[in-house]
Amino acid sequence: MFAFTIRRLLASIPVLFFSTLLVFLLVASSVDPLEPLRAKNPPVPHQTLVALGTRLGLYHPLLQRYWDWLTGLVLHGNWGTPVQPGYHIAARLSSSFLVTFRLVIFSIFCSLALAIAVGVFSAVRQYSKMDYVATSIGFLFLSLPTFWFAALLKAWAIQFNSAVSPDHALIDTIGEASPNPPSGFFPQLGDAFGHLLLPTITLSLISYASWSRFQRASMLEVLNSDYIRLARAKGLSRRRVLFRHALRNALMPLTTQVALDTAALLGGAVITETVFEWHGMGYMFLQAVGNYDLFPLLAWLIVAALLVIVFNLIADLLYAVLDPRIRLA
Repeated sequence: MFAFTIRRLLASIPVLFFSTLLVFLLVASSVDPLEPLRAKNPPVPHQTLVALGTRLGLYHPLLQRYWDWLTGLVLHGNWGTPVQPGYHIAARLSSSFLVTFRLVIFSIFCSLALAIAVGVFSAVRQYSKMDYVATSIGFLFLSLPTFWFAALLKAWAIQFNSAVSPDHALIDTIGEASPNPPSGFFPQLGDAFGHLLLPTITLSLISYASWSRFQRASMLEVLNSDYIRLARAKGLSRRRVLFRHALRNALMPLTTQVALDTAALLGGAVITETVFEWHGMGYMFLQAVGNYDLFPLLAWLIVAALLVIVFNLIADLLYAVLDPRIRLA
């Protein structure tokens, strides 16, 4: 398994290289970071534009600019020169990632537990009333636009706070933390939970809708397989057959989907963070696009690509744990 992990990591290096090269060439050749300054009234002096373009390296060929950025990142840990003075890409990237990571991890645990429980129950009780109810609820959340659902929860929370506690908001609707957080461990924990509640519900229910369908379909396929019939014919208890044999193998397709979705969410839950005004990876991405800022965008891309690679690797390793028939040699 160690050799398999090393091979996968080495094979991911060319993928990461070509993805950054492609994004760099597309973005650098299509946008001009100096365009917002040229559109200002009164106009920015030409000498200022030339100085900024020189600082950003805009007058060099594209491949040379990419090579300078790549060597600076690999050899010196320099993420590049941002458009905004005083903008530290590494510091902003780490703080944004921690904000999004906290949100996504809570959402993943909630949606995964709910999806597995509902998916298994729906498969075991196929075509029952509860199965139809679970299917209807799943398709309902699957069809809801994320921005609409998040805005609906935010509006409901504002009305709830106004009706129950006008002087102090019980459910926070803006930001990842209070501007003046309370002192003490438990007050700070309550403050963090209040800010996490609505974004977590939004991401959890949207993810749960698709994951529960994956789990139900996979569980049905496993329950109709020959080795499950053999286990039942041997006299094993229904509980043992269901959880020891069926569920373990039925989790494999869901493992792949969760790995891909987790990497995508960590890369930037853009819509949810925008509605609730969180300053995470999604905010960093939108800020870089709005400012025509290439290097923060590349930093966001590298983190997102690394997460996809890492979580796909975790999914492959979990295959060997869930199914002993798979050997990663």
